[in-house]
Amino acid sequence: MNEGEKSLIMKINVKVIPGAKVEQIQKALPLSSSGLTRGSMEHLKVWVKGKPVEGEANRAVVALLAKHFGVPKSSVIIVKGLTSRNKIIEINI
Repeated sequence: MNEGEKSLIMKINVKVIPGAKVEQIQKALPLSSSGLTRGSMEHLKVWVKGKPVEGEANRAVVALLAKHFGVPKSSVIIVKGLTSRNKIIEINI
């Protein structure tokens, strides 16, 4: 990034499915208990081969999202949900 440029931080909700045979990302439509969508944050469903053991699945999620958005892995940060399948992730674009 050049001096004077500002980075854009994108926050996304991610539902992780660990131990998948194929890694993939799919857009998801969040529903509240009333059936209405909530928030303006993007929601993704992410399947990764990594198991939910010792951070393996988290590392796989970071790597897959970094590849998907074309950013380095260091630009993808799990800000909430390290031990949960539901995560909030920031991506510095």
